[in-house]
Amino acid sequence: MQRPQSIAEPLSLGGIQPEARADRATMSRTISDKTLKRQHLLDRLFRGTTQAFAWIVLGLLVAIIISLLLGAWPAIKAFGLLFFVNTGWNPVTQEFGAWVPIFGTLATSVIALLIGIPVSFGIALFLTELSPPWLRRPLGIAVELLAGIPSIIYGMWGLFVFAPIFAGTVEPWINDHLGGLPGIGFLFQGPPMGIGMLTAGLILSIMVIPFIASVMRDVFEIVPPLLKESAYGVGATTWEVARHVVLPYTKIGVVGGIMLGLGRALGETMAVTFVIGNAHQFSASLLMPGNSIASALANEFTEATSNLHIASLIYLGLILFLITFVVLALSKLLLYQLAKGEGKQT
Repeated sequence: MQRPQSIAEPLSLGGIQPEARADRATMSRTISDKTLKRQHLLDRLFRGTTQAFAWIVLGLLVAIIISLLLGAWPAIKAFGLLFFVNTGWNPVTQEFGAWVPIFGTLATSVIALLIGIPVSFGIALFLTELSPPWLRRPLGIAVELLAGIPSIIYGMWGLFVFAPIFAGTVEPWINDHLGGLPGIGFLFQGPPMGIGMLTAGLILSIMVIPFIASVMRDVFEIVPPLLKESAYGVGATTWEVARHVVLPYTKIGVVGGIMLGLGRALGETMAVTFVIGNAHQFSASLLMPGNSIASALANEFTEATSNLHIASLIYLGLILFLITFVVLALSKLLLYQLAKGEGKQT
């Protein structure tokens, strides 16, 4: 028979003695401490892994720069900074200069952006603000499909379809109406051959439009509807909403899309190689054949035999790397100035 519990004996919740409760509390604290230590260890492991990935990217960048410098060192020693302004390129006499490819790269990229940015902005604005719902998705898919077309297809189309039409219709009109303009007429003078820097810039603009338009459309869609509806409510037009509401809200994404298109234009190889003419003779006219850094590397790297020729081509690659770095630095500076003009964030 069970002995009745004495009044003097301490009672506990659920009939558990204080000693058992203390043991259970100690065990809970031990388990909690082990869990915290394990979570802290996993957190440190995760932080270290991600940091290692970041250092790997930085290490690869440094390795690329070092390899380019080592490969281009014979040309750097032979030509120095005069390599940037020399227009000659003769593997027979071992005379090399980068001005023609540099000018061709910058000219075609500027033409591509001058055409691509407003067209991309118009496409993105139409898709997000003006397009009927039944047309929005098919048109958006069509724009994205253009970005997936291989560059060699653009080059073949430009050489066999676009260039003959351009030489027979557009270039004569450019010669007649723009070639005589004071100050800029020399840019539009030359025989209508269909291939040249202007043709390469137009093909590049078609290639970069899908990239810039897709990014702009995505960032335009994240603008809160309340901001746009408030602007429409006070009588703003669609252009005023886009200019004063959408663009300021999405300027970082817009600049990022433009930089993506510029990177594609600067480094494009096959399409430019088909239509730029691949001539190492400098001409200020955009209608004349020229060369770009990427097309020069694609055309000559496999055929280069002398060490100085190979080093000069690697020097061109280093210059293209520097151009890309300068462009990205300027874009970051632009974003910093825009953010600084908005005032300090609270």
